[in-house]
Amino acid sequence: MPVENYAAWIGVDWSDKKHDIALQAADCNETELSVVSHTPETIHVWVAQLRQRFKGQKVALCTEQKQGALIYALCQYDFIVLFPVNPQTVAKYRRAFTPSRAKDDLTDACILLELLVKHRDKLTAWTPSSPQMRELQKLVEWR
Repeated sequence: MPVENYAAWIGVDWSDKKHDIALQAADCNETELSVVSHTPETIHVWVAQLRQRFKGQKVALCTEQKQGALIYALCQYDFIVLFPVNPQTVAKYRRAFTPSRAKDDLTDACILLELLVKHRDKLTAWTPSSPQMRELQKLVEWR
């Protein structure tokens, strides 16, 4: 997708309790930092605010997760384009620029945002499987 098709770029570092978020609107070079708790209600409110703020235009969202509760919650929204990144990519990027190897969730959200903004041409947008395929995958994993 061309760059101009996104109203904003978002990096999300997820965890089971909270999600650290780094957001950059297309018309601004400033990075906005925030934290959202890991509840369906809070995530829904945050997404509703994004939809209203960017008038339903497409936003690109980068995360280290390719499956799980956050991804399944976000893939139901048609204006969010997901870009999953391998966690090792983020770790190596962090190590390259932070020799101390200090890890911080907000820093990782900023790294995800930077990967999305500067290296989007090397990332692939994620398209979810059909509900039937997801169900089959769960059964196969369980087995």
